Amino acid sequence: MCGIIGYTGNRNALEVILEGLKRLEYRGYDSVGIAVGNHEIRVYKRRGSVSALESDIRKTSLSGTIGIGHTRWATHGEPSDRNAHPFLDCTGRFALVHNGIIENYQEIKEELRSKGHSFTSDTDTEVIVHLIEDLYEGDILKAVMGAVSRLDGSFAIVVMAAGERRLIGVRKESPLVIGLGEGENFLASDVPAFLKYTNRAVFLQDGDIAVITANSWKVLNFGGEEVKREVTDIPWNVESAEKGGFKHFMLKEIFEQPYAIMNTLRGTSSLYLRTVDENDFERIKIVACGTSYHAGMIGKYVFEEMLRIPVDVDVASEFRYRERIREDAIYVFITQSGETADTLAAARIARRMGHRTIAITNVIGSSITREVDEVIYTNAGPEIGVAATKSFTTQIVAIYRLAQHIAEVRGLAAHDDLWTELRLLPRLVSNVLQRHSEIEDIARTLKTAQNMFYIGRNISYPTALEGALKMKEISYIHAEGYPAGELKHGPLALLTPKTPVVALVPPDRTYMKMLGNVKEVAARGAPVIGVGAEGDEDLIKYVDRTIYVPRTRPIFYPVPISVALQLLAYYTADMRGCEIDKPRNLAKSVTVE
Repeated sequence: MCGIIGYTGNRNALEVILEGLKRLEYRGYDSVGIAVGNHEIRVYKRRGSVSALESDIRKTSLSGTIGIGHTRWATHGEPSDRNAHPFLDCTGRFALVHNGIIENYQEIKEELRSKGHSFTSDTDTEVIVHLIEDLYEGDILKAVMGAVSRLDGSFAIVVMAAGERRLIGVRKESPLVIGLGEGENFLASDVPAFLKYTNRAVFLQDGDIAVITANSWKVLNFGGEEVKREVTDIPWNVESAEKGGFKHFMLKEIFEQPYAIMNTLRGTSSLYLRTVDENDFERIKIVACGTSYHAGMIGKYVFEEMLRIPVDVDVASEFRYRERIREDAIYVFITQSGETADTLAAARIARRMGHRTIAITNVIGSSITREVDEVIYTNAGPEIGVAATKSFTTQIVAIYRLAQHIAEVRGLAAHDDLWTELRLLPRLVSNVLQRHSEIEDIARTLKTAQNMFYIGRNISYPTALEGALKMKEISYIHAEGYPAGELKHGPLALLTPKTPVVALVPPDRTYMKMLGNVKEVAARGAPVIGVGAEGDEDLIKYVDRTIYVPRTRPIFYPVPISVALQLLAYYTADMRGCEIDKPRNLAKSVTVE
């Protein structure tokens, strides 16, 4: 979850690392720290934000051309100055930052204590740097290799040593990437950290050890053998990761959706997927977490309607513990970052069982791309806000394209016109965005709410789940998504005049049933916000406020409705004074299980 940046070159490392940490703060922001120095390592760290640390550091004379930095999302030990990274060994010779969890740290800690090591934090991370010190015999690389061979768990590590001009990075089930510049090189947990300086990247794989200097780089395996890794040109620039005049990254990314969807359509305009083109299969399995799981639930309705084959959707963290049943299925894994730990683990299980696998992801070169047979990229561009917006809608569009492609392969002519309608989606989303002032006005009625419900039927049910997730993530209002037909099985007991309900009522085959559910809610005195299609005069009769989206084919309503619900959550959170881009206790990329 945490953000890592390492630099070696000719610039002032402090400035480079601060810049990188600001771009990585979406990955963790409860504490932050920097280690810089050529002959002597100096560390500054504290609880709080990068800007708070920067204010402290500006009062010092910290300088050097090599260093490491870290912004934390707490896993071991509470957020505090003492638990912030980087960590030094007892001698002050080595500094280390770490992302992940070391499962056997307590065992190693007790061993090192018996040898006289003393610890200053509650973290698992500090154990690693002490282990390196214990194994050091004049070669820092050998000491690091010896240390990681002792570690159980998932980790990305970057180590620096006093008097050394090289940084060493290690990856095991947690992302780490090399940035290649001119006379300078970088190690980071994500590309935006160094995009200001270079767009050339080397994505490390599990079991890789990277050694970089200002003018060289190499990758070794855990056995010390050099391995080849490709250089990738990242198709983003630093401006893509800036706010561009918007108040928050989330709002910027909401408004980028017409362009992002267009990019997804362009990138998937011609598909050839050997996995589905050359194989028959009886069902589809979708595995994902969080917002991507909701996209997968929408995918279930899409695939079953278009292909007439059964679809199962699993939460990745639960999929890992189910009994395995051999079946003729295609597995689809959905992950924005391509680094979601539970989704990666599920993909590995499916591969081991011999299943055919496809990933839908946004990040070129991410871990999921090496764990599956084939990849569909959403091409949404960098998403900095922790709450997923454009990554969600582009995942849905990628699902439409995959379903359409399978329909074409199977000769299902009934969906020949789908491509024409798909190309209208950017325009539909633009139409919703033009209504932002109306949605902002409705948000004013929600800013004092403590509890909310989102209801829908059929394909609108997972859309309601995602709408509720957005509201709870960034506004801290307790919001629940529910199948509208289940209201009478419990939730009606919770409705009061202070419990707003957002009802998704597009004109589909569930329309009359949904109107009935809206009446049930209204009869209990709960205020109702209805989300429906333009021109629906009946909906107005039964709700307190209305959000309209453009008319489209029923299967496509999740896209424009989701954009409307994103805006509703955003404006509500903004009025409540919430930290929208960095909601408490959450991080962008969930790289721990």
